[in-house]
Amino acid sequence: MSAPSRPGAGVGVGRLDTVVLDCPDPHALAGFYAGLLGQEVDDDATDSWVSLRSGGGVTVAFQRATSYTPPAWPDGPPQQLHLDVAVADLVSAHHEAVALGATPLDPVADPQPADTRGFRVYADPAGHPFCLCLS
Repeated sequence: MSAPSRPGAGVGVGRLDTVVLDCPDPHALAGFYAGLLGQEVDDDATDSWVSLRSGGGVTVAFQRATSYTPPAWPDGPPQQLHLDVAVADLVSAHHEAVALGATPLDPVADPQPADTRGFRVYADPAGHPFCLCLS
């Protein structure tokens, strides 16, 4: 009899292919994340679905949800998921993300070079939380 499999060991059922964010305006949110992640919007866009070019990794896509309600950070419903974006410099990444349309959630004040916290929480233009994390 073989031993039970451990999580993370062996072959999985599949591989993560796409992370899809529901939102009221897929084209606008795709433009925000294209700027934040340095990617381009894929040519497969429709009125209800837009994705970014993944370059062989996990694709980020945006799907129209007509009754979309943004999540409330950190505990309010409907809590969904959040993305962690690795950055080399939190101060410059903060300013670039805010210029693209991000809203600081925690902390709200602009970061300072001497800050020791390794991450900051933001909302994208549709209200999805994401973190900029010092890599």
